[in-house]
Amino acid sequence: MELQVVLPDESPAMPVRTLVDLARTAEDLGYTTAWLPDHVLPPGQYGATFGGVYEPLVTIGHLTAITERLRFGTSVLVVPLRDPFVLAKQVATLHRLSGGRVVLGVGVGWNVPEFDAVGADHARRGAVTDDALALLRHLFVGGPAPYRGRRFSYEQGVFEPVPDGPVPIMVGGNSDAALRRAARYGDVWQGLPASPAAFAERAAVLADLAGDRAVAPALRVGWDGRTPVAQVADAVVAYREAGAAQLAVHFGEHEGTAERMTALVEALAAR
Repeated sequence: MELQVVLPDESPAMPVRTLVDLARTAEDLGYTTAWLPDHVLPPGQYGATFGGVYEPLVTIGHLTAITERLRFGTSVLVVPLRDPFVLAKQVATLHRLSGGRVVLGVGVGWNVPEFDAVGADHARRGAVTDDALALLRHLFVGGPAPYRGRRFSYEQGVFEPVPDGPVPIMVGGNSDAALRRAARYGDVWQGLPASPAAFAERAAVLADLAGDRAVAPALRVGWDGRTPVAQVADAVVAYREAGAAQLAVHFGEHEGTAERMTALVEALAAR
């Protein structure tokens, strides 16, 4: 099972250097992927509810330049808040510049005031996301014009850079709709389950929906240091035994995150 990290991006007061240092630390410790959250214009202060002070795609561009092996992804980018043509261009560029170390993690969003603030359609956010993913899939393989989708179409145009290989798509969420989206478009599904048993149930539904498509079951959990590290390591093992191919950990406040990342790796290595 891959061990991954969600980088803390919830504090405007966090020094910019912290994200750089944490990315390098994660790479040195053997974490395979570092995820960044996304909110564009939330109705409240960034913090426990809203992450993503630094725009994730721009930040990933910076962090891939100062690392060598670590993959980076969005957990999750709120697709209905974005222009899908610009999003495709950004992700394809990152994929090329990083040597294929970018994962596009997508979600439909949830906060009505944020959608209203940017003029996005909250009621149809699921359908918008599906249509955007269909367009991205077409563009990422160098699909030609014309392209006529239900919501996004173009009669002429050239898309470059076409990615050298597949751009992995991660779909986040626990709902049946999220699982259906992951089964159709995703390479990875990242859930937020309450227990290993709940994760196994959702993963089984995903497998049934995906059929012959290989979609890796993954999850995201949190540990801020209040629970003993041995107990967290037990949970990691339990999720692995429940079928998780990847497990991403958000380690709480940026202060102390490096120490907690190290402690968990050491606890797992001792098993």
